[in-house]
Amino acid sequence: MEKWQKVFESAILIRAEIVKGVLQEHDITAIVLNKKESVYQLHGSYHVMVTSENALEAVNIIKNEISF
Repeated sequence: MEKWQKVFESAILIRAEIVKGVLQEHDITAIVLNKKESVYQLHGSYHVMVTSENALEAVNIIKNEISF
């Protein structure tokens, strides 16, 4: 079983989706977890998760290639 690590967190879904897309362009499997509370979605955030073996590379890509 693969272990997943959070490499990015944002309160804005589109930012998480952009990060996921950039990582997938670099052949890194990424998923977005919705950690917002379910009723009003005022609290919480979206987490971009990658496998443990890709975490370091993913963090470097996010740091160097993505700016908001």
